[in-house]
Amino acid sequence: MLLWLPGFTCRDSTVAAHNARQDVAPVTEALPANGGSEPQTAPAAPAAPLGPAIYGYEVVNSYPHDPNAFTQGLLVNPDGTLMESTGTYGQSSLRQVDLATGAVLRRVDVPREFFAEGLVVLANKAYQLTWQERRAFVYDAATFVKEGELGYEGEGWGLTTDGQHLILSDGTPRLRFLDPTTFRVLRTVDVVDRGVAVQQINELEYVRGEVWANIWHADRIARIDPATGAVVGWIEMAGLLPAAERRHPEAVLNGIAYDEANDRLFVTGKLWPRLFEIRVRQAS
Repeated sequence: MLLWLPGFTCRDSTVAAHNARQDVAPVTEALPANGGSEPQTAPAAPAAPLGPAIYGYEVVNSYPHDPNAFTQGLLVNPDGTLMESTGTYGQSSLRQVDLATGAVLRRVDVPREFFAEGLVVLANKAYQLTWQERRAFVYDAATFVKEGELGYEGEGWGLTTDGQHLILSDGTPRLRFLDPTTFRVLRTVDVVDRGVAVQQINELEYVRGEVWANIWHADRIARIDPATGAVVGWIEMAGLLPAAERRHPEAVLNGIAYDEANDRLFVTGKLWPRLFEIRVRQAS
């Protein structure tokens, strides 16, 4: 099944980037047995009997966002601007964006044959994943000058860092911890909620010692213990952008950016006209 997205081009008729991943799989399913020669996977710690904490949110502020930006990666620069990776074939880009106005201050277009995905900055280098091309682009974070490419196995969805390693998601329950110089897999964890695997893990952000993850086509954010993969909390994001403003079925929540210096949290979505600063609050 090929899903045609007006204004976007897709490379093949089997799957058309994130907008044509076929019937949406359940968010969770039983974990397969781990075997073979893959890197060591840390065992998941048992969750508390009552399960992960549930959180809500309140909107602190709202800002303009390019409604044509198919947001795949988002972060806050030291100067307060945003850095954003946008996807789809023929329209993928790396951008510097003014927070207050949504204006694109700097842009580098990705070659048409690549579908850009997650984004992170570590040690003044910006790393941008691609979906199925198994290629990561490395840029000077200040100038956007491309410095090289790195390869990896499987798909690339989300990318973040704990300050030492890169952390990659690929749509499965597995997170890979990578050497930033070589992209060699150093370890993996499987993300689980009370023993059940969490599927469709998408954009990532490292927030106060946790990995926060968008779940594709779900209005919620998972808070993950990076040591074990256990989900320690869910942030329920329903109602953030009204359905009337989601002009396409793929206009889903995607994009988390944490401003550590000022303890601010920003979220947006693919093809969303707004970007929101939110405050997380305990719901139950």
